[in-house]
Amino acid sequence: MDNESIKKWIGSYLECQSRLITSLPVDQIAHWADLLREANNDGRQIFVCGNGGNAANSSHFVTDLGKGASDSLSKRFKVLSLNENTPWITAIGNDYDYADIFRRQLENYGQPGDILLAASVSGSSPNLVNAFEWANANGMKTLAMVGAKRGKLADLAQELIVIDDTHYGRVEDAQMAIYHLLCYVFME
Repeated sequence: MDNESIKKWIGSYLECQSRLITSLPVDQIAHWADLLREANNDGRQIFVCGNGGNAANSSHFVTDLGKGASDSLSKRFKVLSLNENTPWITAIGNDYDYADIFRRQLENYGQPGDILLAASVSGSSPNLVNAFEWANANGMKTLAMVGAKRGKLADLAQELIVIDDTHYGRVEDAQMAIYHLLCYVFME
């Protein structure tokens, strides 16, 4: 690919990304910010998870909400990424099943009224599906961001945002923008 082709590809990518960003559902994101604020006010926990790039985005969001947003409030967010405890995750995956890595952590910590928030491009990851099934059955509030394929997660989530694209990078970028909006609404 020559330089002109690269520039054309980058321009096309950015055009698609701009379309996704401007199509984000402002009302729904504001509602989610209200849900996070209510959870914080009530002392509820917020659990976040994802796979691959969304595991990294989950950790980034937890850092921004737990530190940055909490620094701006009188009461700190109780927020935890279920992607972070590598020894526990590998023990669950080895002794039981990788599909159980998030659900089994919730069994230890999740309480009615807590929030489970996940991002997935496909919406079909068995470990997210299992976690949402458990959370719904145990009185938690479930929020999901998925790509255009939606997957089973879209049917399980009580609150849903669909990013209308199937490109993993663009969907994850848009999901990270939502995570940042959910943090910076408290920080700024």
